[in-house]
Order: sequence, then structure tokens, then C-alpha cells
Amino acid sequence: MGETTTGGGQTWLRLMPGLFVLLWSTGFIGAKYGLPYVEPLTFLLLRLGLVAVVLALVALASRAPWPRDWATAGRIALAGLLVHGVYLSGVFLAIAHGLPAGVTALIVGIQPLLTAALSGPLLGERVSGRQWAGLLLGLAGVGLVVREKLSVDAEHMIGIGYAVAALVGITLGTLYQKRHGGGMDLRSGTAIQYAATAVALAAIAPMTETMQVQWTGEFVFALLWLCFVLSVGAIFLLFALIRRGAAAKVASLFYLTPPVTALVAWMLFGEKLGVTALAGMAVAVCGVALVNRK
Repeated sequence: MGETTTGGGQTWLRLMPGLFVLLWSTGFIGAKYGLPYVEPLTFLLLRLGLVAVVLALVALASRAPWPRDWATAGRIALAGLLVHGVYLSGVFLAIAHGLPAGVTALIVGIQPLLTAALSGPLLGERVSGRQWAGLLLGLAGVGLVVREKLSVDAEHMIGIGYAVAALVGITLGTLYQKRHGGGMDLRSGTAIQYAATAVALAAIAPMTETMQVQWTGEFVFALLWLCFVLSVGAIFLLFALIRRGAAAKVASLFYLTPPVTALVAWMLFGEKLGVTALAGMAVAVCGVALVNRK
């Protein structure tokens, strides 16, 4: 698909980052609704398997192009295993093992800095001093947002390990997608990524979980929301942003996820939102603005 230069197209390009942050932030809310009724890997298997089938049908119906060789398909699948499999499994398992969501968000929140550090040697992208300052400022803002929820005990060390795995997965996946997946069709390419991740989960989940599901209204809502709003809407936006922008700039948007998640949780669940958290939101926004300023 070519670049859109119309007024409407330019407006859409300006709205894409904000819409991505809003949709991505609801992932934690969907997990809050769904995880009480199903184990984490089983939840992800149902979610990604369903989306893989839907996107494959969409790709076939719309005659989307598919990879021309197995090597290309393999690279696309590997990016998906990192972005979807390692990242999502790590976050869900960290929370399932008792790691507070605030700590999980803070560990995964290091991703923009790690991406910036690796984008030079791996992608040849230059990160300016102003952008480094913005990345550090954004991390400080995330720390303020989640500070009131930070608590780590020795029993949480396994959860920390899963959170670190999630951090590595989303970082390497973003960089690998930027380098090898920029030309893939979003319909067929994402279907391949979800299918590959679902196959991996189908092999692992039965060995570690009971695979039992309580099909309550809350669970069905959470499953459908995460399938179509997150795994289709947010991921399509993320890959479109990666295709159009530098990896460090796109990664900086993840700093806005904890503040927006905190706002949504405050509105939906009445979770505490203190002055420190509000200040952290402002700091994170300023950091992202520094990174993305032209």
C-alpha cells in the first residue's frame, strides 16, 4: 500500500500514535476481566488461535498477498513469536505468579531505552541526545505512575523473570519486525504470526496448565475485546507505525501505556490515582514529546 497524502490521510497518520496507545493500554484491563476464569497460556491460546483463523479468512477473501517462500514466512513467524508469544506470555505469567502489575509495567517499561540502545548497532538508526533525554524522562514518569503500587518480595522472583522475558521479547520483536517484516501484508503476515504463536502455545499449555475455562460473560467479553481490539486493531497500528517511523520513536509510545492504563482503571474500577501518579503522567508525556519532536 502506498503512502497517503490526502488531508484525511494526514489526519489519520497524526491520530495513529494516540489511538495505538489507547487501544494497547486496554490490554491490562482485558486481562483483569479474563484471567480469573482461565489460566494465562490457555487464555492466550484461545485468543491468538481465534484471531489467526479470522485473519486468515480475511486475507483469503480479500486476496491478500502471502509470502513467496518459506524463508520469508519463517522470518515473519519469528517476529510474531517474539512480539506475541514471548511478550504476552511473559506479562500474563508474571501477573499470574503474583508480581504486582505496577512492577510488571515498570520492568516492561524499560523497553524504549533498550530498543534505542539496540537500534543503532542492529538497524543503523541514530538516537540523538535530545531523544535519549526524552527516553530517560519517560522512564522516570512511568516510575512515578506505578510507584504507589510497587512491592516486591522474594516470592516474586519467578514473576520478575517472566517480566524480564516479556521485556526482551517485545524489544527484539520490535527490532526484528522493523528489519525483516516491513514489507509484509498486515492481513496475511499477522495471520502467520498468530498461527505460529498459537501452535507454540498449543504445545506448551497442556504441559503446564489444566486447560479449563469458565465461559462466563466477563470472560467472553474479555476474550473478544483482546482478540479484535488488541490483537487486530492495536497490533495493526503498531506494525504500521514501525513501518513508518524509527524504532526508538515508536518504542517511546509504550511509556504512555501505564499512565493511560491507570486512567482507565480509575474510571472503570475506582483504582487510586494520586498526585504523584498524575505528575508521572505529565513527565511521561513530556519525555515522549522530546523523543518524537522533529
